[in-house]
Amino acid sequence: MTESDYNECVDKYADHVFRFIYKSIGHQEDARDIIQSSFEKMWKSRNSVNVETAKSYLFEIAYNQMIDHLRKVKRIRLKETFSDNDGIVYQPSNESKNILELALAALTEVQRSLVMLKDYEGYSYQEMGKIMRLSESQVKVYLHRARMQLKDFIGKRENVS
Repeated sequence: MTESDYNECVDKYADHVFRFIYKSIGHQEDARDIIQSSFEKMWKSRNSVNVETAKSYLFEIAYNQMIDHLRKVKRIRLKETFSDNDGIVYQPSNESKNILELALAALTEVQRSLVMLKDYEGYSYQEMGKIMRLSESQVKVYLHRARMQLKDFIGKRENVS
């Protein structure tokens, strides 16, 4: 991969990767940090990256960075107290969007990532398997189970009301 190929990759895929990571972890600054380190890793290994597979390679790096970040965050627990007015910003939102976000949050990390890769980013089962280091049949099973959980969650009256 040449420098111009790398720059083109950044231009083409940065928003897609950011959206995937942000939707998965729900924190904008952390998502930016993960994307930055992902592109840094890609830059360091650019000589061995094939231009045709650069997008899936980038998503694989970003996914692994996200998993590492989530593991790190689980180990660190901040104990601070906040007043009721600190950091509260009211942002009206679409009710359907809120329900979908709650439903996605109820999924496991793997299930949520698979749904995001397939339904938001349009990856094939084979590409998703490579990114997440799963077999194609595992991807299909986990994605099916995730969609069934989403259907059950959204279908329950207490979750929608």
